[in-house]
Amino acid sequence: MRKKIVAGNWKMNNDLGATRELLTDLKSRALPEGVEVIVTPTFTNLHSATEALSGSSIKVAAQNMHHSESGAYTGEISGTMLKSVGVNTVILGHSERRAYFGESNALLAEKVNAALAQGMTIIFCFGEELDDRKKGSHFDLVKSQLSEGLFHISESDWGKIVLAYEPVWAIGTGETASPEQAQEMHDFIRRTISEAYSDAVAQGVSILYGGSVKPNNAAEIFGKPDVDGGLIGGASLKAHDFMQIVNAFS
Repeated sequence: MRKKIVAGNWKMNNDLGATRELLTDLKSRALPEGVEVIVTPTFTNLHSATEALSGSSIKVAAQNMHHSESGAYTGEISGTMLKSVGVNTVILGHSERRAYFGESNALLAEKVNAALAQGMTIIFCFGEELDDRKKGSHFDLVKSQLSEGLFHISESDWGKIVLAYEPVWAIGTGETASPEQAQEMHDFIRRTISEAYSDAVAQGVSILYGGSVKPNNAAEIFGKPDVDGGLIGGASLKAHDFMQIVNAFS
């Protein structure tokens, strides 16, 4: 059975004090059985987060990493560094990294390789812009993002992959893909993986939806058969809202 996952992408929010406060609140709350909960503080607060969540089932992930082990890459962080502070999961390919920092499918393929070499779990993000959807090219765009960034890995590597479909037009805009639109794309993603690998791989990978998920729409979105959870942005910065989304499965 596929994992149910709710991951909170904190982006560039929360200093050390705010991070500790939010984590303390989250740690005090009961978590539903069968749902994996992940938080992604900023780089500067990752070590503090892993320490604060010691004894909790909540996992800590990083928002990005470099594709090299070490070297003259000022300001960058490697997988080895992340693992040294207890972080074993990383988000790669978020739409903001693609748009603002020019991360290409080819670069993301290198980052995927680096993370897998470290034995890390990857939350791999992808999704279309509004223009792509209006032109009807959203399926082709998503297929190319997957094939160029991820389809070089072995079948066994898929055990370390979580997918996160994020229609860019629904991130931070207040717009949300309808549950039917989310299900349509998630079904397409599984069929695309099945064609490239096998039905077993396609049915085994968790696919999250990311795009203005809120407490009032989470249950309907998560109720679709091919939606296994969410990558949550703004709503993950408030413990009450985030936990309502986490509990949307129960």
